[in-house]
Amino acid sequence: MTRTSILMATLAPAFSISIAFLLPLSSQTAPPHALALPLECASGDCSLLHGAPQTAGMRSGFVRLKPGDSVGWHTTGQNEESLVILRGRGDALVEGQPARAFTAPGFVYIPPATRHNVSNTGREMLEYVYVVAPAKVP
Repeated sequence: MTRTSILMATLAPAFSISIAFLLPLSSQTAPPHALALPLECASGDCSLLHGAPQTAGMRSGFVRLKPGDSVGWHTTGQNEESLVILRGRGDALVEGQPARAFTAPGFVYIPPATRHNVSNTGREMLEYVYVVAPAKVP
C-alpha cells in the first residue's frame, strides 16, 4: 500500500463524518407552520412575525396611531406593502402623488421603491396591519 492510499484510507471516514455534520437533516429543519396571533399593541408599531421568516422575506406588524400622528416618511426598498385598515381613518401619502384618504375597513397598497407615510386624520385611534414582501422587479 502506498503512503497516499494509507493516508486516504485513514482520513476518509473522518472526512465523511465531518461532511455529514454540514448537511441539514430533515428532522432538524422545522417545517413551515400556520400562525394565529392576537392583534395587541400598546402603541406605535408592533411586529407580528418574529424570528426567521417562513416565506421569501415577508414581514408583518400591527400599528396604532393616535389622532394627528403619523408613522413618518420611509421606504420599503424593493418590497411592496399592503395595509389592512381595521379602525379609524387616515391618509396614505406617496411622494409625488396626491394623498389617498382611507377609512376602516379598508385596504391600501404601496408599490415598491416609493417613499411614503401614513397619517391618522380622524378623531379616534387608527389601527392597521401591514404586510411587506419582496416584489418581483422586472
